[in-house]
Amino acid sequence: MTSAAFHPRLALARPAQHPLADTVRKAGWEPVPYAFTSLKVCTAPPPIPFTEAQALLVLSPSGAQVAAPRLPAGMLCLVQGAGTADALGRDDLEVRLPFEARAEALWELLQTTFPDGGDFILARGERSREYLEVATRGTAWRIHPWVTHREVARDPFPPLPEVEGVLALSPLQAEILAPVARDVQRFAWGEATAEAFAQAGAPAHDRCEPKPGLLWAMLAQHLNKEESPC
Repeated sequence: MTSAAFHPRLALARPAQHPLADTVRKAGWEPVPYAFTSLKVCTAPPPIPFTEAQALLVLSPSGAQVAAPRLPAGMLCLVQGAGTADALGRDDLEVRLPFEARAEALWELLQTTFPDGGDFILARGERSREYLEVATRGTAWRIHPWVTHREVARDPFPPLPEVEGVLALSPLQAEILAPVARDVQRFAWGEATAEAFAQAGAPAHDRCEPKPGLLWAMLAQHLNKEESPC
């Protein structure tokens, strides 16, 4: 017999009220915020002047936070999701979001907004999966990557909370978590993250494509494996 009240705990690098934390709850797990990385700002200027770009593309809240103070008023920003839009923190920018918080949907929005192509600055982290760069290669949409930040392990490193599982949201997070999460279930957000777990010697127990609905399905499937006996 099992207890319906038991909710296995899952550590992830997101605050308790983040949309992904809500997805974890809906899947029957208890999200445990675990801030084991920090943001390091890169000081390089944008690859082309803002005035020469039709728009700025932003993939993450971190990129938005770093780029926002440097943007000219009125600049058009195509951002991957609502959290990224909020992170810009400015009312004098024109912000548009795709129908879904994924790089693939941002690419569709870019094509719809600029059907003739053009030059675009892409604010991204040092180790983003480079989907847009690959998708637009050889097309009329010329992407100019602007590495605004990189993620690093915190020093001193916080111990892993008492949890039944961990969720790595990037390859770097998987590399960092692999040595400390060998005794719990390891979940990967995306194929590259799963590969990073494997290369670090601690293969992921499961992975999903980076979509909240697929994260819910993956975690819900594994819920019965983590239920506690009465």
